[in-house]
Amino acid sequence: MFTGLIQGVGQVSRLEDLGGDVRIHIDVGSLPFDAVDLGESIAVNGTCLTVIAFDAHSFAADASNETLALTTLGRLKAGSQVNLERALRANDRMGGHLVSGHVDGVGTVTDIREDARAQRWHFQVPSALSRYIAKKGSICVDGVSLTVNEADANSFEVALIPHTVEHTAFKTTCVGDAVNIEVDLVARYVERLLSDKEQ
Repeated sequence: MFTGLIQGVGQVSRLEDLGGDVRIHIDVGSLPFDAVDLGESIAVNGTCLTVIAFDAHSFAADASNETLALTTLGRLKAGSQVNLERALRANDRMGGHLVSGHVDGVGTVTDIREDARAQRWHFQVPSALSRYIAKKGSICVDGVSLTVNEADANSFEVALIPHTVEHTAFKTTCVGDAVNIEVDLVARYVERLLSDKEQ
């Protein structure tokens, strides 16, 4: 589990094709990387990956065809900036919201507007996801926990404060870019409970 509070911005150093699957090598950049363990989980742009090798300043993780197809990881290139968060520990503060690192779909940045010192970002999402997105609810975009300002049939808007832009890969994200979307876990479980009740 994660919180959606980005701990550092890293950079893809290389992508290694291994018979269809891809091994992603990432320089951890500003991510605190002490006491890393083989097999631990790290969210890369909101996608939970397993550390299969590491050194003092980098790690490698395998991405399956399923992960590459359902997230933006298949579009990464050497030099791509990525949001990084290590898994939540039992004694950590619970900021942001509960994030699983299981991406629900891919959205697109459709507009970025200045709003005083903040920025308003507008995203288009698959219609199948829009039912889970509510005004003032939580949403995870490329691993970042955000609050929904507005939501309609297939889009939503959030406000990014200067700190968020400066300390995440949003700093290099542009209109037209694809982003990973994870909806609030609570919404999915409520839907399942209600559907079971109706049967």
